[in-house]
Amino acid sequence: MEDSFPVQKSAEEWFRELGAEAYYVLREKGTERPFINHYYKLNEEGLYCCKGCGAPLFSSNTKYDSGSGWPAFYDALDKSCIIEKRDTSHGMIRLEVMCKNCGGHLGHVFEDGPLPTGLRYCINSAALDFKKEGSE
Repeated sequence: MEDSFPVQKSAEEWFRELGAEAYYVLREKGTERPFINHYYKLNEEGLYCCKGCGAPLFSSNTKYDSGSGWPAFYDALDKSCIIEKRDTSHGMIRLEVMCKNCGGHLGHVFEDGPLPTGLRYCINSAALDFKKEGSE
């Protein structure tokens, strides 16, 4: 990644810790397949954290079914934990969402979500770990 983040690791360390799919999404800005990913239909209460560094990013309280095939949230847990960056890849103009702690690619945010924010954080399951409410 071109930026400097608090959590720094070599490509080999990231790959060893994350595995192929999460490495592809988080470190190579990939996208997992829609509708068959791990957290798309999860309806439990808890926190969605960055798989790369463990930073809490989204709450189940703001998760909703957008019909997109990926987990969707109408707000971040704390906007200071994410970075939104202009992405012009694949012939589109979008806002990429990254973890501010490790620089991992999470997905994109769109302005077609529900109230109260009108936002849809479309996030790859492979970029997340879920911590069920009440568990440590």
